[in-house]
Amino acid sequence: MKRVLNFLIILILLTTTLVQAKVVDAAETKSAIVAIPANTGLIGDDYAAKSFLLDLPGGVSTASINVSTLKYTGNNALNGGITIENGKIKLKLNGVANTKTLNNLVGYRGSYESYYYTNPSNSIWRYSDGRRWQINEYDEAKDALKTKDLPAEDSDTPSARPPRVVVSAAPAKDMEYLKWYDKAQTNIIDSKYILSATITPVFYGLLSSSYIKEPPKFKNGKVIVNYAIPFFVDADGKTVEQQYTNQNADASHPLVGHAQGRKYEVDTYYYYTADAKVPSYSYSGSISFNYTPISTPTLDGNVSVVNPSPNPTQNKGKDIPVSLKIKGDLLAYTSSSNIEEWIFYAKETGSNDVKQKKDYNKVLNSTQTFDNFVIPLAKFKNGDFEQEYTLIVTVRFSKPIVTDNGTVTSLSKTMKATVGVGNTPIDPPPTNNNKPPVAVLDVPDEVMAGEDFLVYGKNSYDTDGKIVNYDYVAPGTIDKVTGEFGFTWYPLSALGRHTVRLTVTDNGDLTGYTSAKVNVVQPEPVAVIKVRGTKKQNRKVTLVSTSRSPEHYPIDETKTQWTITPVSGGTAADIKYSGTLTGMDSKDVLFKKPGTYEATITVTNTAGFSDTASMTFDIVPDEAPVVYISVPNKVFRDPANGSQAAVGLSDMSFSPDFDFIDHRTWEYRRDSDNDGSFDDESWTIFNNGNETNFNLNLSQVGRYEVKMTATEKFDQPTIDEFVNAADRRSTDSYSSKPAQPLTERLVEVYNRAPVVDWSW
Repeated sequence: MKRVLNFLIILILLTTTLVQAKVVDAAETKSAIVAIPANTGLIGDDYAAKSFLLDLPGGVSTASINVSTLKYTGNNALNGGITIENGKIKLKLNGVANTKTLNNLVGYRGSYESYYYTNPSNSIWRYSDGRRWQINEYDEAKDALKTKDLPAEDSDTPSARPPRVVVSAAPAKDMEYLKWYDKAQTNIIDSKYILSATITPVFYGLLSSSYIKEPPKFKNGKVIVNYAIPFFVDADGKTVEQQYTNQNADASHPLVGHAQGRKYEVDTYYYYTADAKVPSYSYSGSISFNYTPISTPTLDGNVSVVNPSPNPTQNKGKDIPVSLKIKGDLLAYTSSSNIEEWIFYAKETGSNDVKQKKDYNKVLNSTQTFDNFVIPLAKFKNGDFEQEYTLIVTVRFSKPIVTDNGTVTSLSKTMKATVGVGNTPIDPPPTNNNKPPVAVLDVPDEVMAGEDFLVYGKNSYDTDGKIVNYDYVAPGTIDKVTGEFGFTWYPLSALGRHTVRLTVTDNGDLTGYTSAKVNVVQPEPVAVIKVRGTKKQNRKVTLVSTSRSPEHYPIDETKTQWTITPVSGGTAADIKYSGTLTGMDSKDVLFKKPGTYEATITVTNTAGFSDTASMTFDIVPDEAPVVYISVPNKVFRDPANGSQAAVGLSDMSFSPDFDFIDHRTWEYRRDSDNDGSFDDESWTIFNNGNETNFNLNLSQVGRYEVKMTATEKFDQPTIDEFVNAADRRSTDSYSSKPAQPLTERLVEVYNRAPVVDWSW
């Protein structure tokens, strides 16, 4: 009986443990969804398929993902599988196809607004007699050159200039390097989609010479230009003589007498317009997966190839040194004091020669570099070769720890790395001992999609000759780079790491090669706010967006959103503006009260990425004017002035914040009962004309008090619809700060003493 009872207890405990373990496992499994950035209307077959690298949600590590549960949901079709690479979800989708017609595309020579240019010219020759001119020009009707002789118009010998005439020139129409754009500059349209019947050349007069008589004709495969010589009328209506180039050196026979050749030329710019029928593609959807949050100590890690770089590298006819960096990362564990040591192992896969390094620091992650591997030339001299390496990182603990696999004293993780060598035959040493050039390539480590970046090969050199050709290979870029350097860019479809290659050729026909990596990231704009204008109440303040975005994915101003909020001192009702706060790159605003305010802007570029920025700024108060007047302390009645006393008054008031005083009202009152107080006296306005210096004529003797009221006018721009007369600051001799003392504003009028004459 006792034995049966023990068996039942064990069975119950075991069953309970299994149930609890099942509950824990179910609770630990979670699901997550990562949205694929929506892209619609991507034009051209280059977008028929598109790769994505998606960031993992916060709190999710690669080690916790159940890779078999990765699933795409959406209208696109998967092109291959879904994998985890370098900490991101990697997949490729086929686009959902459509067809659209694009009208009024513009075509330029190689890049946007790079106009086609030609400088048609005519040879004009003066005969040896000095009085006749040979005019050479194009004949449109015959599509050929023609010649005519004209007499000189002036009376000089030799004639100073040819007679006034309109001549025609017709250089060939150029369509080389023709590149098509939509007018928003967001898409480059491949020439294969252009409807050739709609291609139309367009004259661009803003850059062309002003003495072209009429827009050129595009006929017979030529640009037919008619222009006046030797005079033309400039933009100011003045008659100006056209410049010419002496052509005597081009004469087919020796020149005698007064013979002379002149070349008159004209600058002509043009571009093209056309329609196109293009395929367009769209992308959307999401990736879902299950993951188990790491809650028990787990060792994760990664390995990277430091050298050779790039990897794979090229056969250069010698051994290749290899450097590998391995990192271990201890997850879901915080007791670093229990770490005894980190041990790193590295070897060629299949080899028994194991290299080892240790780290005795008590840290939760550790990195070591193995730089003593070599791939000997013998392994790759006859063909492409790949060497695989096996690397192991182990962390040992001073005291055992508990994991899902039980109690352990160490954790390990095994990783692989591969170094590839591309076998390019090595040129035999030239018999003339010519040395090959050295290719040097500089590109940025990271660029945004749509951002022009410099591909710079000018630092390449040749020790015994000169470099005669630069050949760049940059798959995925839009603009081809030629010469010593140039600019190009990657589209949004090219996110991720790319290789740029440079081959240089010297004058001995030997070549040098190098390559570099560029990481293309999302074209995220940067929101920036500038506050311009006078930051004072009741003045116009302009909020300006100086935000920036990659050149080929500019900010879409129609999606720009502003918000303006009070921080302290004012309220939302004190913020005044017209219209809305959406769809503009600048906004005029007026603040009725001083205080601290905050402006926020959200900008979105044509690729659909956004950024937000905020800026606080202070609006200072509009200060009242300081009133100060000059009043004499006593004056006498003057018989010559109708027995009136002329009181000379001057205004010395000013605005402390540099507004200007627009109106002055002068008043006085007389101590009529001579009791020494003016409180019982009323004020009389004697001047309301904004006078600053004048005389006040008084006929009665006694004491007078003078005061002046000053009213300002804004000296900075405002927004008239939000201000009224009460917003103009005003103050008088009493309310002014500081107030002018009464004693400085008093004047006493006296009778002049009589003059006695005893001469009779």
